[in-house]
Amino acid sequence: MRDTVRLHRIKLLHTVAWAFFAGCTIVLPIAAATDHLRFAGLLAAIVFVEVLILLVNGWHCPLTPLAARYTTDRRANFDIFLPEWLARLNKRIFGAVYIAGLLILLYKAWR
Repeated sequence: MRDTVRLHRIKLLHTVAWAFFAGCTIVLPIAAATDHLRFAGLLAAIVFVEVLILLVNGWHCPLTPLAARYTTDRRANFDIFLPEWLARLNKRIFGAVYIAGLLILLYKAWR
């Protein structure tokens, strides 16, 4: 199989995984704010698993080194189908949304 095909498949898998976790992260503060606390808790737990995976892998997706085998490109989005600016700012943007969701969830749960 050609390297470009392998890279394309890794990028596709990475993008699907990213979309799942990004979706969970975005829905978390909405679920918490609308008093769907069990659902928000589930979302928070799912995203926490992602955080643990990133932590264990030096704050990188485990698919990144696999993609690096098939290209010399090292732009922020070389391993995922995202705009470069979003790939570069991904952890900051979604980290802030996750923290906000957790804070809303904690506030609503203790209220």
